[in-house]
Amino acid sequence: MSDFSRPEGPRIIAVANQKGGVGKTTTAINLAAALVETGLRVLVVDLDPQGNASTGLGIEAGDRGLTTYDLLVDDTPLEEVIYATEIEDLCIIPATVDLSSADIELFANEKRSFLLHDALRQTAMDEYDWDYVLIDCPPSLNLLTVNAMVAAHSVLIPLQSEFFALEGVSQLMLTIREVRQAANPNLRIEGVVLTMFDRRNNLSQQVEQDARENLGELVFKTKIPRNVRVSEAPSFALPVLNYDSNSLGAQAYRALAEELISVHQNVAA
Repeated sequence: MSDFSRPEGPRIIAVANQKGGVGKTTTAINLAAALVETGLRVLVVDLDPQGNASTGLGIEAGDRGLTTYDLLVDDTPLEEVIYATEIEDLCIIPATVDLSSADIELFANEKRSFLLHDALRQTAMDEYDWDYVLIDCPPSLNLLTVNAMVAAHSVLIPLQSEFFALEGVSQLMLTIREVRQAANPNLRIEGVVLTMFDRRNNLSQQVEQDARENLGELVFKTKIPRNVRVSEAPSFALPVLNYDSNSLGAQAYRALAEELISVHQNVAA
């Protein structure tokens, strides 16, 4: 039975694409920073063993004592795995390479696909009052990604503006459909965001046209441009909005956040 005395909880979005190098982590951390700029509170869950989201938000590998691995495998309390970043109202549960063995270690667990779902819905979450939780998934369709989809309300798909970009999306859509049927019937596709877009490049224009023809309203109006400031920001352990607030990349992620918020406000209304 539902506990109606508890707050509804944050909007949980899995940022996923099994293809690497599409701007998935970049989108997760910069969208989080853009949402925070609007006055919202955001938690990033780093579910990628590479830990790039953790590094990009300033949590050095040596400072990651307890991580998403401990949350999933050892049921470590939330307050021990949530780290503050230098950006107010933006926190992260970091990841390390330890997470790469989680698939094997969790295989025998009957609730293996629901561990993140349960962790993000425990009563301890209430005191943090998050508005959004963004889950940075690994670049594969493994048990970690399934955990993210079972935990999430929706999936945000970054799509790199390059040849064969749409081929991988069909497999991801199939996985989303399977998760709906088996574990999370309310899971929806938040949308597809075109990344590394170069408006001077005919290929980028063609990918956008193909994406909009095949996916229609699922494709966000906002496009994330190929921008050197976006590429530089992680080496300074900052989102591009904090590294160069006026850059084209920062402006694009602000526009994406506004579009996302607008969609959710319309649905709520």
